[in-house]
Amino acid sequence: MTSDDRDAKGRGERPSPVRRLDPATVDRIAAGEVVTRPARVVGELLDNALDAGASRVRVAVDGDGTERVRVADDGHGMSREDARLAVERHATSKLAPDGDPVGVDSLGFRGEALAAISEAARLELVTNDGDAVGTRVTVDGTASGADRDDPTVADAGRARGATVVVEDLFATRPARRESLAGAATEFARISKLVADYALANPTVAFTLDHDGSQTLSTPGAGVTEALLGVYDRETASRSTTLAASADIDGGGASGESGSGPPSITVTGALAYPSVTRASRDHVRVSVNGRPVRNDRLAAAVSEGYDRLLPTGREPVAAVDVSLPPARVDPNVHPAKREVGLRDADAVADAVASVVADALTGADLRRTAEVDTGLDGALDPVGGAEGERPTPFADAEPIGTFRDLYVLVEAGDELLVIDGHAAHERVNYERLGRAVDGEPIATAELDPPATVSLSADEAAAAEAHADALAALGFETTPFGGGTLRLRAVPAPFGRTADADAFRDALAAVGNGESPQAGREALLADLACHPSLRRGEFGELDDGELRALLDRLGECDRPYACPHGRPTVLAVDEATFAAGFGRER
Repeated sequence: MTSDDRDAKGRGERPSPVRRLDPATVDRIAAGEVVTRPARVVGELLDNALDAGASRVRVAVDGDGTERVRVADDGHGMSREDARLAVERHATSKLAPDGDPVGVDSLGFRGEALAAISEAARLELVTNDGDAVGTRVTVDGTASGADRDDPTVADAGRARGATVVVEDLFATRPARRESLAGAATEFARISKLVADYALANPTVAFTLDHDGSQTLSTPGAGVTEALLGVYDRETASRSTTLAASADIDGGGASGESGSGPPSITVTGALAYPSVTRASRDHVRVSVNGRPVRNDRLAAAVSEGYDRLLPTGREPVAAVDVSLPPARVDPNVHPAKREVGLRDADAVADAVASVVADALTGADLRRTAEVDTGLDGALDPVGGAEGERPTPFADAEPIGTFRDLYVLVEAGDELLVIDGHAAHERVNYERLGRAVDGEPIATAELDPPATVSLSADEAAAAEAHADALAALGFETTPFGGGTLRLRAVPAPFGRTADADAFRDALAAVGNGESPQAGREALLADLACHPSLRRGEFGELDDGELRALLDRLGECDRPYACPHGRPTVLAVDEATFAAGFGRER
């Protein structure tokens, strides 16, 4: 079932009337009615808008979201009676009176959530289902006494759809409000969530405003356009769309019709392997249009790229997996951000296969490893962790090969050094020493570099500006999801670039500080300014000698910061055997 089919069959239809749930069902789903932070409010309201068949959803946030959140849609809207009931506890349009939450095909299966929100804030619902006069329902959860419980219902002018405004969230719950992070961090969570929904539902137009300024906009014209709205033109132009179906092997259960194995439909967009990130945060996975956190599915997307990705790098991808609702259990997490899948491993294998097929192409795939025919001829030098058995004092550079590999004569051996990996190791250890108790040396960029960020990346950059500054990145907002990069780390003479900034942003965004996650972060920082293929042929003998000397000074010269060997050795006996000589 494609996403279009799903819209036509499920959320595109007029929803059932709102009704009270029976006590047994209430007991099963009450755990979900917990509003813990502003992003949860936005998520619940987005679920309702999409379930109402909205084609446009506009989100506006003031401050960290506790001040004001407004979500407006052009969906089916509600009648006056439905609107009145929707703010009551345990009233829902998403379940039949005897309905089972497992297998439900709506997003907001736990209920309208308006009651849960209104208990912690002032809530206003303005809606119209197509009548001449709309309805305004207000509930003040910050009031006391009877005023807190009694909703106010009045006429309102509004086109078809619904607008929900939530103000003073947690005003009467100071402990909850104090547990929130800073305003920039809370908005970054909202921004990422809206971006996830926009990519999971690319035929719906989304906009996100923060303090009066638009930070995200997608036109609802397809997944490539959604990728452009969430990321940038470069990422969207260097991507391929994905739309394929696959049978689930080994499931042991038939499809909905009872004949044949069950199948899944996988849609979305895959950025080319040349567009990568340092973490898997940009592998955005959704199930039946619901953004979810599912490590197995995210790993399956990465597995589909196979060896196309450099070691330690992760892809940028937005993948929606469409399954029969009966095979999905959205009741495993109170925030609905995780789902249980029947035959989860088989589903993941099918996703990996579909992704691999979509990426198949001569321009993307690396050639297979070449068998030299000299088994064991090339051996990594040093221990498993790259520790140093001997220095390079007696070694002598004799040239380069393929503008990347440095050839070195060392006694009875020919050493082949991966120049980029060796320079990475040198830079990594020099950077590590530079940040041990001392500020990182920086270099000003003149003119400043312009870095295009996704909406959630831009919000994260604002939230973690101090941590980024501690790493040597000085930035200023430039509007439209871009930053001006005015200074970058330069502790080893060669300045970092915009990709290094993205990696640093990903690290601090995951809660890593320059101390706690320093090793992984420094490894990424060391990579970007290191010499690359195409630059080694320009080095003279003195510069090759200097690189070798600096590598020899490292604590672990025989492995790059990502664990790959830096030096391979071929002994003289191997050459003699190959040429049929005794020695």
